[in-house]
Amino acid sequence: MPSFDPTTEEKITDVAKASPADADQAVKAASNAFEEGPWRHMHHEGRAKIMFKIADLLDERADEFAVREAMDMGMPYRDFRETIMPACSGLFRFFGGMAMQMHGSYRESYEPEIRIFTRREPLGVVAAITPFNFPLVLSCSKIAPALAAGNTVIHKPASDTPLTALALAQVMLDAGVPEGVYNLLTGPGGSLGDALVKHPLVNKIAFTGSTAVGQSIIRSGADTLKHTTMELGGKSPNIIFADANVDAAVQTAFWAIFWNKGEVCVAGSRLIVERPIYDEVVNKLANMARNAVLGDPLLPQTQIGPIASKNEYDKVLRYVDAGKQSKAKLVAGGNTRKVNGKGLFIEPTVFADATNDMKISREEIFGPVLSVIPFDTEEEAIRIANDTPYGLASGMQTGNVARALRLADRIKAGTVWINTWHRYHPSAPFGGYKLSGYGREQGPEALESYTQYKSVWANLV
Repeated sequence: MPSFDPTTEEKITDVAKASPADADQAVKAASNAFEEGPWRHMHHEGRAKIMFKIADLLDERADEFAVREAMDMGMPYRDFRETIMPACSGLFRFFGGMAMQMHGSYRESYEPEIRIFTRREPLGVVAAITPFNFPLVLSCSKIAPALAAGNTVIHKPASDTPLTALALAQVMLDAGVPEGVYNLLTGPGGSLGDALVKHPLVNKIAFTGSTAVGQSIIRSGADTLKHTTMELGGKSPNIIFADANVDAAVQTAFWAIFWNKGEVCVAGSRLIVERPIYDEVVNKLANMARNAVLGDPLLPQTQIGPIASKNEYDKVLRYVDAGKQSKAKLVAGGNTRKVNGKGLFIEPTVFADATNDMKISREEIFGPVLSVIPFDTEEEAIRIANDTPYGLASGMQTGNVARALRLADRIKAGTVWINTWHRYHPSAPFGGYKLSGYGREQGPEALESYTQYKSVWANLV
């Protein structure tokens, strides 16, 4: 199966195209390793040492991973190297530490002769199905807690961006992860995902992707009562109040939507701006968009790379056309771009005077397209922010701390950023409300979802 470079539109290499039969083989290998192998019975410190070794190897090979991700999905090398790679190794270090805290507890009973003990045990076989937009970090956010808890893992990366997954599998081998504990399947998402979701030996599905696919996975896994973690779509609101530092707020708003060319589930794709500063914000945003440097993601000056695949490129352009046909005002972008005559580039696109009922304001575009919506009162801003089926992330830019905390309580989203955006840490849980999914990745909360509790009752008489 070919993997293409969206910058050059040329083939990088071929990777294995696994079949449902291969998926069955991987599941059986993982199940056998879980039941018969050393991993889940290993002392917590032993698992932690291997997790720390994985983290060290990721750091040692950071340049290779950055090149692979730049070529495979178009993320600027510099962005990946400075922000994504430390997060990936950090996840394995954090959950390596959490592995040593897999303790049970002692509980009191009504009867003095009865003792109650609890144990935290792994679920079994975990299938991690990961997306194209952040191939490595969104894989690590599932694999690290799954392994820390003592599960075995099957990783199914996006068919468009498999190259960092292959390098991660090599890291697993080199770090000493036992045979069968970590398994990689590259190939088409439909047939492989379906085979994993329906397989009776798979105990949990951890998925990041669209809401529609997530809903399908939940339905397909119902017959075997799969545990699931769903990190799904978003249409995140970013509110700028008139008392904000305007220049800082514009910088934040720009990168909230245009980082990684908008192919971000938490992108601040709805910008809600108070009227006294509305025109100023729109003008400064449009200026930034017009001056953004599009180019080869391997070059240090590049700010915005190409869209990851032709299918995504075509989809984003359909939304741009929908915006042009609406009553919103196109103030920047709206066109495609070529670099040296090639590439799946779309200019950072800003639509001003949008309303919250427009297609470009309601649906997840997953590309460099921003809707700017004016508001007059705080209550109106909250209403617009919450008027969406999604609830993954949100944010506000304001100089009023009391207002910021008041709104943080009322906005229905799993993440609220105040005077910032795109901040993450392995210790902070991440996940959504409403159609943005359920369950949490990162933080101790993630480890909980990869374990189950057992109560042991002992009669001492």
